Amino acid sequence: MLDELKEEGIVNKLGGRFKLSTLIQKRMVALNNGARPMVDMKTPDKMSIVIQEILQDKIFLDQSGNLATRGITAGDAVRRAMLTDISDLSGSDD
Repeated sequence: MLDELKEEGIVNKLGGRFKLSTLIQKRMVALNNGARPMVDMKTPDKMSIVIQEILQDKIFLDQSGNLATRGITAGDAVRRAMLTDISDLSGSDD
């Protein structure tokens, strides 16, 4: 387990273990589907990337419980999501 997850600071930052778990899960799905990391880390460990994104306030859960990011506009996020979806669909016709 990562040392950052053992500390209460990251749990309190998000408002509880359930919210932390939800945020980690949603971001891991996004990274596994091709989203780019929002932190500059030279590691293939996606969990470490997600933890750093949380600690650096790059990602959070919005009021609806959806994954949200800081530093890009909502339009950019939609465009990125659409491009990811299109690329996923284009490879499935083989």
